[in-house]
Amino acid sequence: MTQRIPRAAAVPPWGLAVSAMLSVQLGSALSVHLISTVGPAGTAWLRLSAGALIFLALARPPLRSIRRHDVPAIVGLGVTTGLQTIVFLAAIDRIPLGTAVAVEFLGPLTIAAVRSHSRRALIWPAMALAGVVVLTQPWHGGIDPAGLGFAALAAAGWATYILLTQRLGDRFAGTGALSLTIPIAAVTAAVFGIPQAVGHLTLGILPVAAGLALLLPVLPYAFELLALRQMTPAAFGTLMALEPAIGVVLGLLVLHQTPSITQLAGIVLVVLAGAAAQRGGRRLPPASSVEPGHGDAREKGDDRSRSSGLAAVPPPPRRLGSQGKDELPAQSVSSQAGDGDGTRARQPGEQHERQHPQPEDQRYQRLEQLRRVPPATEPTVR
Repeated sequence: MTQRIPRAAAVPPWGLAVSAMLSVQLGSALSVHLISTVGPAGTAWLRLSAGALIFLALARPPLRSIRRHDVPAIVGLGVTTGLQTIVFLAAIDRIPLGTAVAVEFLGPLTIAAVRSHSRRALIWPAMALAGVVVLTQPWHGGIDPAGLGFAALAAAGWATYILLTQRLGDRFAGTGALSLTIPIAAVTAAVFGIPQAVGHLTLGILPVAAGLALLLPVLPYAFELLALRQMTPAAFGTLMALEPAIGVVLGLLVLHQTPSITQLAGIVLVVLAGAAAQRGGRRLPPASSVEPGHGDAREKGDDRSRSSGLAAVPPPPRRLGSQGKDELPAQSVSSQAGDGDGTRARQPGEQHERQHPQPEDQRYQRLEQLRRVPPATEPTVR
């Protein structure tokens, strides 16, 4: 008999998220030189166009699976991706990479705080904002206001991206959603990028743009989409607390942007705020994955439910009778298993003797069954 390879060796969602952060920051650091040639919008257009071609070559767009209510989310995510890429590249063209990432991080951290439904959680965005103030040191007057403004717009775009990506990740398997949204993002960036890049394009720029497209958007967007299918927006957003620190390290190694001690203290505040807001855990399986009349996804052996990291409650046990017919759970038939009411399980060869418990016993057993074993077809509350 062929043994199945266990899925425990699969990359955990937090590993996908960290890999995405490394790829994003390395791609951003390496894009600074291209920005000086074709501008922020031109760089965004080239990277997203190359990324769109790669995604279309790897994954067929699931056009037949699109429903009318999916269109706003698909278009919205594509436009958000294009605009966010432009404004973030405009930010790192004016301010250090670590500073831009720290400001941008306020977006997902705010999402995590709002979704926690706790007033105390609002402390962490305030702490991160204090860290950004210490990092930028506006009292010295050396920070670029336009760069901070672009980074703030990127923060709003990042928050929107998290929410829309989770929704599309639930609807479309794998990277199918990206083959729909990245071309839309490329078209959005082309509106601003083509006029900025015209006259500066050379044959040497095209392979550079293709290489940067692998680092950003292809690899990180794919990793993030897969991670968000198994994580809550709060857990994903606060795990991004490491991104400002990664941005500082890569800014130092690639761009030679050396932060001061005070700026490092600001980065630490931002990272600690994200770590403190971390609620942990993976998200519940979407309710849409449970079809009425077909039981819970766990009962059907759904792989995603087994990898969700939740303590899954097994469905009511069912077994085949002596004539191959499906019988009721053992808890509902006293003659099949003892429940502490004086009955015992029927042994092989014994004559079938049907017990008739008293109404009080039946009611007690039914209440116990409902309390211990939730209905398998009940949708999971998200």
